[in-house]
Amino acid sequence: MSAESTPEPGIPGEPGTPDEPGAGGPRQPSGDPRRRTRARRRGLLIAAWTAAGVVVLGGAGLGYVYVRLNGNIESLDIDHALGTDRPAKADNGSQNILVLGSDTRSGANKKLGGGADDGSARSDTAMVVHVYEGHRKAAVVSIPRDTLVDRPACTDTEGGTHDAATGVMFNSAYTTGGAACAVKTVEAITGIRMDHYLEVDFSGFEKLVDELGGVDITTTEDIEDPDSHLDLKAGTHTLDGEQALGLVRTRHGVGDGSDLGRIQLQQAFVKALVGKVEDIGLLTGGAKLYALADTATKAVTTDSGLGSLNSLTSFAGGLKGIGADDMTMVTMPVRYDPANRNRVIVEKAKAQQVWTALEKDLPIPESATEGNATGEAAGVVSSS
Repeated sequence: MSAESTPEPGIPGEPGTPDEPGAGGPRQPSGDPRRRTRARRRGLLIAAWTAAGVVVLGGAGLGYVYVRLNGNIESLDIDHALGTDRPAKADNGSQNILVLGSDTRSGANKKLGGGADDGSARSDTAMVVHVYEGHRKAAVVSIPRDTLVDRPACTDTEGGTHDAATGVMFNSAYTTGGAACAVKTVEAITGIRMDHYLEVDFSGFEKLVDELGGVDITTTEDIEDPDSHLDLKAGTHTLDGEQALGLVRTRHGVGDGSDLGRIQLQQAFVKALVGKVEDIGLLTGGAKLYALADTATKAVTTDSGLGSLNSLTSFAGGLKGIGADDMTMVTMPVRYDPANRNRVIVEKAKAQQVWTALEKDLPIPESATEGNATGEAAGVVSSS
């Protein structure tokens, strides 16, 4: 299937609901308005955004910059830890990337995440990003952290082994065995191989927003959540890094108090973030670009396959044609656990429709997203 023949997503795209931090491509010169519109709406994964900047810097022959940014990137040998008992790789050019937002309570993240510094961490945000053959379209499936799952036995990147567990929260996989166990659990749930892994932490996210000069949003109601250090009145706001982090983490300040509502807020915020990146003309200023790229490369952890600027840049180059309008955003189909409304249970038949579609490189069927638990926070936040 060629890029141009990749089917349109089966889910009608809601304006402004991308799930993951992104970036704008370079401004096109005046001329064809269609080219200008497409360039301005490009919103990529944070790694792609970073690598795009590196391409420009590298083109200027700044060897020091390359060495500095290359040294910022942390990587983990996920493939070695996972071994060979994994789903097969797709042979059609499509890719699957697991994107995690970690909420470790140690170091610089302690004051941002709240709670005790117990040395543990959880995957506060988890998304499976499927890039279709031709790399012109993508689907993003959010996995609620509070989903009850059967966690498989796994080996972490330091060689430690961890027993399987039944009926535990999804984000316990990361707490138990780090990124490798999170990937193992996602592959067990989906039946799909994760080709790459990307992780962004609290402090890195906060610094990125601050480097951008804040992000503008509008709220239709007051949002107050002391746990997330967030207090916003209904109206228009320019969020700094700490406020933005509070918004994407809050679950008690809006909607039904569930993790599903938080996912809806994350989708709305990322649209605003993409708009901010587009507005500042990311690839036009060397000093600003370097500051953003330096912050971003410090904020991410990748699998070893993306653990250098060369590989990250090559990977990003394959994604730069995917804009916000080319992405389908859904949440893994779930229902509330009748025994505990703070937990959700996978709607297995509908979820299987999602994973089968991605495995076959097909659009996600609309029927898979109908009648599921939602979180009731849609429309509370929009870009200004």
